[in-house]
Amino acid sequence: MDNSKAADKQYKLMTQTPVAKLVSALAAPTVISMMVTMIYNAADTFFVSKINISASGATSIVFTLMGVIQACGFTFGHGAGSNISRQLGAKDFEEAKKYSSTAFFLALFTGAVIGVLGLVFLTPFMKFLGSTDTILPYAKDYARFILIAAPAFVASCVLNNILRYEGMARLAMVGLTTGGILNMALDPLFIFVFKLGASGAGLATAISQYISLGILFSVFLKKKTQSRISFKYFSFNFQLIKNIILTGLPSFARQSLNSVSTMVLNITAKPFGDPCIAALGIVSKCAMLVFSVAVGIGQGFQPVCSFNYGAKKYSRVRESIFFTLKLDSVVVASFSALIFVFAPKIIGLFRKEDEIIGIGAPALRYLCVALVVLPIIMIANMTFQSIGKTGRAFFLACSQNGLFYIPLIVILNKLMGLIGLELAQPIAYLIAACVSLPFLLAFTKQLKISPDGE
Repeated sequence: MDNSKAADKQYKLMTQTPVAKLVSALAAPTVISMMVTMIYNAADTFFVSKINISASGATSIVFTLMGVIQACGFTFGHGAGSNISRQLGAKDFEEAKKYSSTAFFLALFTGAVIGVLGLVFLTPFMKFLGSTDTILPYAKDYARFILIAAPAFVASCVLNNILRYEGMARLAMVGLTTGGILNMALDPLFIFVFKLGASGAGLATAISQYISLGILFSVFLKKKTQSRISFKYFSFNFQLIKNIILTGLPSFARQSLNSVSTMVLNITAKPFGDPCIAALGIVSKCAMLVFSVAVGIGQGFQPVCSFNYGAKKYSRVRESIFFTLKLDSVVVASFSALIFVFAPKIIGLFRKEDEIIGIGAPALRYLCVALVVLPIIMIANMTFQSIGKTGRAFFLACSQNGLFYIPLIVILNKLMGLIGLELAQPIAYLIAACVSLPFLLAFTKQLKISPDGE
């Protein structure tokens, strides 16, 4: 099949397939990808936690670092992907190729810079992220390999998102799940059999990331996509780079503020000791399983939203918003209820100490109650980012973690102590949902009165 026929087939798929069927088909592989990613993150926490409490606390520190790296990847990935999808919807294939290549090579360069600077300033960096003196040796051992893998982290995010936004979520899933499964297999081998400790977890992640990058890149080498990765399509055009960065900025804000809020939480939790940092870190990983499902469904929605917006099929955009919101709400509520019931046992899978379970179980239950409003926050943010409304997307991305969660950590800790730390994130979710909903409803009302372009 030549490129024009493939493009026509993809256009019909994205603009004529019933919305519910299309979103579900694209969401299934992205949910699997996100779940595998979160499970292998949880597996890292599980295996490293078996070393000792301080090593368990190190996972929370290093995941903050990973969040910073991934924030850059999501910036270029979502920034390029959203623009590519809208360009393909408008049938401008050459521009789509420029966006994909430019974002990929910018991502590689950015990842390399982060890796080098992080390795040079490793000790002060880990302390800055909230590491205690007892956690520091484990955090450094773990983080060293994560920094070596920084270029792969960032570039993989770009390739994954380009594939998703082109409507090729299954191909993206293969690369991510292969790396994730390999990571889970290598963790116990390196940590316990080869006795590498926390370094083993970092090495397993680094190897897995580079293998994932290779698999994802092979899809572009085989020219299965409408976009391309090649130096000849790289562009220094200011407007194009600006579009990538501005469109991706909400992702950067969302991910980086998540890392900053975790750092603030770790620093604030220091007076309560390593068990508190470890417990709250475990809670975060458990909640991320629910979060990953919500994000996965939302990522199945994003290409449908952006492609049809570019094709001026506004009724399909509106339909996709409401369908995804309903689907996401039902799934997230179900998962949250299950975790709420078994919270103490879930925390106990990681560490058996009564102190950790005593801190972690109620914190996890508080969070499960608030997670039911997560789909509102997620879909509102993803909608505006997908259609290029960067101002609204950026504001909503900043609201939950930046405007609400970080101040609440400090305020509630002073007012309520440890319970305040446990309640800060759930309350932030509830406030963010109340802020996001009016924005989303106002936009869908606009779409209702906008005629479809033919």
